[in-house]
Amino acid sequence: MAKKEEKELSFEESLEQLESIVKKLENGDVALDDAITEFQKAMELAKTCDEKLKSAEETITKLVKENGEVEDFQVEE
Repeated sequence: MAKKEEKELSFEESLEQLESIVKKLENGDVALDDAITEFQKAMELAKTCDEKLKSAEETITKLVKENGEVEDFQVEE
């Protein structure tokens, strides 16, 4: 994973690694020290995924008007 950390992981890659760690920890076949290390990696990956989702949400909720101005998207009820 060290080489992948040099370049930023995509959301999909981060999520895939997170799911892999969760499965490994759920099996319970991991020594305590390794489980702690894996848990720390999982928390970092979860944070990365959360940040990427928030960034995507901010991007999606912006509208570009015909004149090029950017405004927040709002649903009218």
